[in-house]
Amino acid sequence: MKRPTIADIARRVGVSQGAVSYALNGRPGVSDATRARVMKVAEELGWRPSAAARALTGASANAVGLVLSRPPSVLGAEPFFMELFSGIEMALKPHSYALMLQMADDQDAEIEVFRRWWAEGRIDGAILVEVHVSDRRLPVLEALGMPAVVIGGSPGCTGSLPSVLSDESAPVHETVEYLAALGHRRFGHVAGLPHLVHTRVREEAFAEACARLGLPECVTLHTDYTGEDGRRATRRLLSSPSRPTAIIYDNDIMAVAGLSVAQEMRLRVPDDLSLVAWDDSQLAQVVRPALTAVRRDVPALGAAAARHLLALLHGEVLPDVETEPARLTTRGSTGPLA
Repeated sequence: MKRPTIADIARRVGVSQGAVSYALNGRPGVSDATRARVMKVAEELGWRPSAAARALTGASANAVGLVLSRPPSVLGAEPFFMELFSGIEMALKPHSYALMLQMADDQDAEIEVFRRWWAEGRIDGAILVEVHVSDRRLPVLEALGMPAVVIGGSPGCTGSLPSVLSDESAPVHETVEYLAALGHRRFGHVAGLPHLVHTRVREEAFAEACARLGLPECVTLHTDYTGEDGRRATRRLLSSPSRPTAIIYDNDIMAVAGLSVAQEMRLRVPDDLSLVAWDDSQLAQVVRPALTAVRRDVPALGAAAARHLLALLHGEVLPDVETEPARLTTRGSTGPLA
């Protein structure tokens, strides 16, 4: 069934297309009775203005864009993004705004998507995620004049674009201190992608905490956040001559994969090895032993970013927002060495 057009409405009402256009756009030139008939038929036919037509008139698209440089399979595997998107949707829905989501291969592809959406009037603003140490998106969106809010990063790293921040450093210090208090002296950190700001912040916090507590061996390995890469990194750490007795993972998927490697290698968790996941999830809670996790309200993070962007679209100028800090939630995967 083809999409209804102004011509379809004009034929049904028995007036010209110009008259229908005047009626639909609230312009003078038609009687109240004709306007009412046009609106009634438009509703019956399910007519809606096209995105292209709205762009030509400068009307709001009632949509915000988000582009993610990850394989599409990540959305089904990593709970973080689904929780983030749910928070964004919760904040947008009451204002009748939609979230436009697209996957991209890299930052250059992300930039092209944003350029196209903005030129075609498909979005009113954007939400940026996963800030890079040298992020090419920021100056491009600033030059386009596109309202945008950045999730993550660190203070001062997002240029003139406002950001919604979550402390990535303090939870690392808290976790290392907790594990050290349990008697652990050799640590592993299975980190994410090294070019991301939050990875850099966590890695530096890990090194600082180890140095401050006088821990002799603290090793960081970078991964692509997948379970397979987490499994590979865990096997490498546990096969070293002085294997760690505690490992901190940058997401729950890798922590679950690490738990399976430990079990394959006949290591008892937590008697021989303690494991901690960053970002709590149902997955972290249903495995056995359940994973100790750095817990933060991810939907609230997404909702805060969406509300910040909506405020920008209404002309408000707001400072950066810092969400509630993450907290360590202890479960069965951590304990003193046997």
